[in-house]
Amino acid sequence: MIPIPAINLGSILPALILCAAGLVVLAVGLFVRRGAVTVAALISLVGIVLAFMTNSPLRALNAEAFSGLVAADSFCWFLNILILIAVGLTVLISAKYLADEGMALPEYFVLLLFCAAGMMFMVSGNHILVIFIGLETLSISVYVLAGIHPAIPRSQESALKYLLLGAFSSGLFLYGAALLYGSAGSLALPALAKYFQAGSTSLMAKAGMGLLLIGFGFKVAAVPFHMWTPDVYEGAPTPITAFMSVGVKAAAFAAFVRVFFDSLAALQVNWSQILWVLALVTMILGNLAALVQDNIKRMLAYSSIAHAGYILVGMVAGHTEGTSALLYYLLAYTFTNMGAFGVVALVGRKGEANNMIDDYRGLAKLHPLLAVTMAIFLFSLAGVPPTAGFVGKFTIFSAAVKEGYVGLVIVGVLTSAISVYYYFRVVMKMYMEAPATEPQALHFGPAVVVGLLIAAVGVLYIGIFPITYLDLAAKSVMPLF
Repeated sequence: MIPIPAINLGSILPALILCAAGLVVLAVGLFVRRGAVTVAALISLVGIVLAFMTNSPLRALNAEAFSGLVAADSFCWFLNILILIAVGLTVLISAKYLADEGMALPEYFVLLLFCAAGMMFMVSGNHILVIFIGLETLSISVYVLAGIHPAIPRSQESALKYLLLGAFSSGLFLYGAALLYGSAGSLALPALAKYFQAGSTSLMAKAGMGLLLIGFGFKVAAVPFHMWTPDVYEGAPTPITAFMSVGVKAAAFAAFVRVFFDSLAALQVNWSQILWVLALVTMILGNLAALVQDNIKRMLAYSSIAHAGYILVGMVAGHTEGTSALLYYLLAYTFTNMGAFGVVALVGRKGEANNMIDDYRGLAKLHPLLAVTMAIFLFSLAGVPPTAGFVGKFTIFSAAVKEGYVGLVIVGVLTSAISVYYYFRVVMKMYMEAPATEPQALHFGPAVVVGLLIAAVGVLYIGIFPITYLDLAAKSVMPLF
C-alpha cells in the first residue's frame, strides 16, 4: 500500500492565502468594470496582510511538512516577511502607476500575487524539485509582468530577453538537479546532505553542483550571468523592476543559501572558492558599469548587480554570522530599493519619459520632501550611516574579515567608495542644479505616498536600531547549521 503523505497546510498557509487572493482578483477582473484596478489593489493588500498574520507561527515551528518536501522554520518565516514587504510596497507603488499609464489590468495584481507565492515555495522548499517549481512559478509571472506595458515596445523586448535567458538558466538548473539525482539517488536536501557527508564526491555530483550554481547565479544577477539585468530592468514597468530587484533576488538568495548550506555543506571548500571569484567580479563590474550610466533605471540595475556581489560576500563568509548578515542585508535592501524605484516611478511620469538622471535636476526645489526621500534611499545604497545600508555592509564585511577574507573585504570597501560617485551624482542633480525650464507638476496618489513613507521609515529605523533585526536574522538561520 502506498503511504499517504503527511499534510500540514499551516506550513504553506501564507502562500495559499496569496493564491486565493489572486483568484479573487481574477474574478474581480471578470465581473467588475469600473474601478477594477483599485478593487484589485485593495484585495491584494488584504491578502498580503492576512498572509503576514498567518506567517507568524512558522517562526517557532521548525518542522518539515508534506513528507519532508517543505521546511516550515524560522528561516522561511524571515524570508516570507521580506517577500510580503516587497509585494506590498509594489502594490502600493503600482496603483498610481497603472492609473497614470491607463493600464486597466487587474491581472497585473494576479501575477504579482502568484509570483510572491512562488517565491514562498522557493524559500521553504526542502526538495530541489519543490524549489524548481517555485522558481518557475515566479519566473513565468515575472516574464509576463516585464512585458505587460502595451504602449512601450522596450517592455515587450525586455520580457522576450528575460524569457529566453531565463529558460536557458532553468534548463541548466534542472540538468544540474538530474546529475545530483544520478549521483545521490534523491533530490531531498537532507538526503543530499547525508550523501556528501559520507565522503561521496563524484565528478557527476560536482558538475550538478556547478549547474545549480549557474542557475542561482542567473537569478541573483551575479557576473557573468548578469547580462539580462540592465535591459530587462530598463524596459520593464518601474514597479515591476523594483519587485524584480528585491523580491526575486531575496527568494533566489534564500534558496541558494538553503541548498548550499544545508545539502552541499560538505562541499563548501569547493563552492566557496567559486563564490569568492563571483563576489569579486560582481562587485567590480557592477560598480564600474554604473559609473557611466545616464539612465537612472540602468544605473540602479548595475547597482543591483553590485549589491548581489556584497551579498555573495556574506555567503562566502558563511557560518551563522555571515548568513545572518546576509539576511539583514536583504531586509535593508528591500526597503531601500523599493523606495528608490518608487521615486523613479513618480518622476518618470506617463510613458516613463523622464528616466534620465538629468530629469532629477532641481527636484529639491520643486518637491523637497520627495528629494529628501530619494536622498535617504541613495545614502542607504551607498552605505552612509545611519541608514540600514551602512549596517548591512558593515555586518557582512565584519563577518568576512572574521573568516579571513580580508582581500575580498578590501575590494568591497573600495567598490563601495566608487558607488558614492554615481549615487551622489543624483543627489547633486536634485539639490545643486536648477530645474528644467518648464517643469511639470507631479501628482501624488495616497497609496504611493504611504509606500514611500514605509520604505523611508524602514531604512532609517532598522539602520538606527539594528540590534533587534540582527538578532532576528541570527536566530532565523539557526535551522541551517
